[in-house]
Amino acid sequence: MNIFVPGRLCIFGEHSDWAGGYRHLNPELKIGYTLLVGTNQGLYAEVKPHPNQLILSTSLSDGTRKTMTLPMEKQALLSEAIKGGFFSYAAGVVYQFLVKLQTPLGGIEIDNYLTDLPIQKGLSSSAAICVLVARAFNQVYDLKMPIQEEMEFAYLGEITTPSRCGRMDQACAYGNRAIAMKFDGDRTDIVELSVPKDLFFVIVDLGASKNTQVILRKLNECYPFASNAIQANVQKYLGSISYQITQAAIEAMQTGDAQQIGTLMKQAQIEFDKHLIPACPEELTAPVLHQLLNYEPIQPYILGGKGVGSQGDGTAQFVVKDKENQQKVIEIIERDFPQMQCLQLTIYAEKSS
Repeated sequence: MNIFVPGRLCIFGEHSDWAGGYRHLNPELKIGYTLLVGTNQGLYAEVKPHPNQLILSTSLSDGTRKTMTLPMEKQALLSEAIKGGFFSYAAGVVYQFLVKLQTPLGGIEIDNYLTDLPIQKGLSSSAAICVLVARAFNQVYDLKMPIQEEMEFAYLGEITTPSRCGRMDQACAYGNRAIAMKFDGDRTDIVELSVPKDLFFVIVDLGASKNTQVILRKLNECYPFASNAIQANVQKYLGSISYQITQAAIEAMQTGDAQQIGTLMKQAQIEFDKHLIPACPEELTAPVLHQLLNYEPIQPYILGGKGVGSQGDGTAQFVVKDKENQQKVIEIIERDFPQMQCLQLTIYAEKSS
């Protein structure tokens, strides 16, 4: 069987998944709300059953190959998962299948023969591998799981590792389509969105560095109850401000209004910087990100831009009017910033049947 799982781009509402999750401890907090889309790039794999082992071979985006073989035993899988490291995500997902499913499972062989998604750049490459493993078991053993159950196993597998992702990352299970997710305590609601015309984005790996763990630790310190003005501002942005901007962006997307999406991106970045940089200035000041967002030569070709994922100097995104502008922005950035790498992202209009 062949499986493709894309990465995931959070267009609006970053951090609001875990922030909304704190509502079960503090009901005064606002619901989290995100707008997400699967990338055009991802992980390609061939999968087949194996009698008693998990065999995972992966091809990284630079072409190098790695292979892991583990017995289908809870302790071996758990040990690999909690070590962290490259193969921990797959081991965590398989461990969860063994723990949660009543029916005994055989093993699985997964050959991830091609990866064209940048790793550790805010595009949920770790969630993509988790969804890939969950989907492989679902299809090989005909478990008849709906997408949301695949996502749940992928999420449980990822948090078995040292990773502290929120629940939005597994949205890559929906493929290359836009979805909205709401996070209210332990409850997650998903709405599949349709767009009336193609929307064009440019994703930019800034070729710099950031520490996502530090960002998440500093921002999580602001929850569930704020003890000072900085923490109150973090809760305000990740609550009501982010919610309103995301709601407006969803409306703009469903009418195909790229200009409005661009305006909202600029607004979101201004508010993010004002409310969140003081909580983690060492990572969120992000000089490389802001240099690119404000870079004069690309301004005629973009409608707006903002940071991606946890923000910091990891990845930027821009919305543009059409394919020609998409190409022009990529040419300028790759010419003037050789350390940066650009990806095209097109959200395709729903084809009327």
